[in-house]
Amino acid sequence: MGEDILVNRRAYHDYHVVETLEAGIQLRGPEVKSLRLGRGNVAGSFARVEDGEAWLYHMDIQPYQNQPDPSFDPKAKRKLLLHKAEIRRLEGKLSIRGRTLIPLKLYWKNRKIKVLLGLAEGKSKGDKREALKEREAQKEIARALRRRRN
Repeated sequence: MGEDILVNRRAYHDYHVVETLEAGIQLRGPEVKSLRLGRGNVAGSFARVEDGEAWLYHMDIQPYQNQPDPSFDPKAKRKLLLHKAEIRRLEGKLSIRGRTLIPLKLYWKNRKIKVLLGLAEGKSKGDKREALKEREAQKEIARALRRRRN
């Protein structure tokens, strides 16, 4: 994978990611320029399969400052570029109750912008608390080891 453009930091906190999938995304020139400057956000966005096509909703891309376009919608739905077989397979997996498709990150690959999608199941509050406790315990172990070395 190439250089990360945007990362969904909340994804692993809010969801159990079951499987990942790489997809292309259809963007216009000013959107690419804006993403090059890091002016976007994927937190809170999701993907759906509709009429045999995959779409990404609520990904926020700020307008490119040097090329204002009055018709530009920062949160417009954007088409994901996947093979038909991949879309059909995703439809089957998304039909299971409680599963959703979320973007984990946007990154450069061979001069093209790709989206890493995660097939995910929502976490309960208890799961989130457990993950926080586990992370805090790991930090405490690392601190103790550092203190012991010094």
